[in-house]
Amino acid sequence: MENVKLRNGVEMPLEGFGVFQIPDAAQCEKVVYEALAAGYRLIDTAAVYLNEDAVGRAIKKSGIPREELFITTKLWVQDAGYENTKKAFQLSMEKLGLDYLDLYLIHQPYNDYYGSWRALEELYEAGKIRAIGVCNFYPERLADLCLNAKIAPMVDQVECHPFFQQVEAIKTMEEFGVQIEAWGPFAEGNFNIFSDEILASIAAKYGKTTAQVILRWNVQRGVIVIPKSVHKERIEENLNIWDFELSDADMKTIAGMDVGHSQIIDHFTAETAKFLNGYKIHD
Repeated sequence: MENVKLRNGVEMPLEGFGVFQIPDAAQCEKVVYEALAAGYRLIDTAAVYLNEDAVGRAIKKSGIPREELFITTKLWVQDAGYENTKKAFQLSMEKLGLDYLDLYLIHQPYNDYYGSWRALEELYEAGKIRAIGVCNFYPERLADLCLNAKIAPMVDQVECHPFFQQVEAIKTMEEFGVQIEAWGPFAEGNFNIFSDEILASIAAKYGKTTAQVILRWNVQRGVIVIPKSVHKERIEENLNIWDFELSDADMKTIAGMDVGHSQIIDHFTAETAKFLNGYKIHD
């Protein structure tokens, strides 16, 4: 496993395990435990995933020293604002069973995220969080926050895969010293990604799976990936990407697959803003 150093000097693994869409507590606890046993040390969850408790139990059950782990969770839109963020952070910590967090992210660029950011800055300065960042902040919102915050985000987690490569977003992140992290590295199965002929032919050259090539392509670009699976063999397979390197020619071929936009969610519509603001995770 390779690490990347964030702007504040904190080292973060280039590959982790994501738990989006694993709401079943028993299953989530099982697969996180299996991921940790396989060698993952970065675990990515969120309040809106409704599985922080299960992740916390798996962490405790693993017996892995806390300092060897890198745990991320996220603040949901409903809990935006300075005071709400402080309360939501404490609740997440209780569910995870942790006394500090490695990375806390604002999940969506909606509601009072500036108030939330002030709370994150204070929690960071108090030593309760090792690094702070955002999710789904496209270039204009990321730049605005970086220019107006006391402490600029250290990470921006965005959708990023061969069909949506975030080229312009990466340029903005590099300008402000923000590390990119990819959610949906497999495009959530869109574009028939696992049977794509281009990716499959590249995979055959290296004796690897299409999934392994997709992950390797991103980490070679310096992009952190957090693939999810509920199958033990695939959890292990997804981690087995550190013994080969894609050629410049193959990297260029994959670069040509970019369609330049998401087919999962459009953050630039009023409907998306209304939906995410209206999605409640508690009373």
